[in-house]
Formats: sequence, structure tokens, C-alpha cells
Amino acid sequence: MSNPTILVVEDEASFVEALEIGLGREGFHVEVATDGVEALDRFKQVDPDLVLLDVMLPRASGIDVCRQIRSVSGVPIIMVTAKSSEIDTVVGLEVGADDYVTKPYRIRELVARIRVQLRRASGEAAAESGRPDVDGEGAVRAGGVVLDPDAHRVTVDGLEVALPLKEFEVLHLLLANAGRVLTRETLIDRVWGRDYVGDTKTLDVHIKRLRGKVEPDPTHPTRIVTIRGLGYKYERT
Repeated sequence: MSNPTILVVEDEASFVEALEIGLGREGFHVEVATDGVEALDRFKQVDPDLVLLDVMLPRASGIDVCRQIRSVSGVPIIMVTAKSSEIDTVVGLEVGADDYVTKPYRIRELVARIRVQLRRASGEAAAESGRPDVDGEGAVRAGGVVLDPDAHRVTVDGLEVALPLKEFEVLHLLLANAGRVLTRETLIDRVWGRDYVGDTKTLDVHIKRLRGKVEPDPTHPTRIVTIRGLGYKYERT
């Protein structure tokens, strides 16, 4: 992917200037929005490859912006928070963000996170291109859930559900190993990569979101179960 477009949603001028310079030097094309309402307008106009989204914004919060973008697009979203509390991070991930960074951040770390997200998004697009949109051949099935990696499609008890890229990858890995325990480290390495530098709560949030979509009763999961002290397992049912 040459000169990917990054939509930076940030209302602090000093951060905007630093990002325009730093990301520009790394070969990214930077578009800027300074409040939540403008962010949604700019998203429609520029169709970015990734959104770098601050949590605290005028007119509409970053959480609301993330939720609205995720309802129409699977574009990678990295949330930015200045708070020391974990609540913004958890809420951001629950509404569909792929990763997060906390201010103040180092531009080198931010660029590394951006490249990880872009590689995964472009890899998924390449896997889908030129292949027939069929259900069945090559699909993974277990316990009422069918995942077709070629068509990037998931059905739960016969009904199609939309999953962002990371949730899709986590579910694919669990289904492909149904009946086996996958450690937290294995899931993080396989889905986020060995160069991932975030904390492990990211995985827990994605599991919680997945349960909300594939479990008959997410409060009492019977498909994606926790194996305490080890990780997670998709039960064969």
C-alpha cells in the first residue's frame, strides 16, 4: 500500500502539527478533522485507510465517532486517550476500535502500531480479492457458527453477523481449533503479531464483543469459554 491516507481526528493544534510532520515523513498522507462532527464528514469524503481518533473531542466524542464509523466500515481505528483511567480504552475497544495509544506517545511507537493495522487490513483485502463469494467450501463450522474466510462472512444459527477484522481473526482461530485450549499468548501472537505492544486486556474486550454476537446468552457463554489461568476454548457442541 503506497502513501496510505490517515485521518487524524484531534483538536489540539500541537498534536496535529506534530502528527502531520511525523506521519508525513513516514510516507503517509494525512487528513485532519478537529471535532467529532467534522470527523464523520471527512471520513465520507476521503475514505481513509486508517483513522487515528482522539477520545475527547468537541461536538461529538471519539467514542460516538468510532461507533458510527464502525457501523458502516471495517477500516482500522486507533483510539487516542489522555486519561490514565482504563475506562476510555475499554469502551473504545467495545465499540469497535482495533487498538489504542495513550498521550503522550512516541511517534515511532505510533507508526509501528499504524503499520501493524494497515498490514492486517491489506492482507485481509488481498485474501478476498478475486475469489468467489460462496458459503461452504473452505468454511469452518462449529456449534451453529459458520465462518467463511474467503468471503469474510460469519453466520450464527443461520443469521449473518458483521465482524470487524480483529474479531473475525480471533473467531477464525478459535473455530479452527475448536475443542482445544488456546493460550492468551497464542491468540495475541497470532492475531496482533509478536510486535504488539499493547496490554492483554485488548484480547479480553474482543472476546467479550464476540460473545455478544455468537452466544445465545453472552452472560453464560457456552461456545467461547474461559479456561482460567490459560486462555480460551471454542467448545464443540
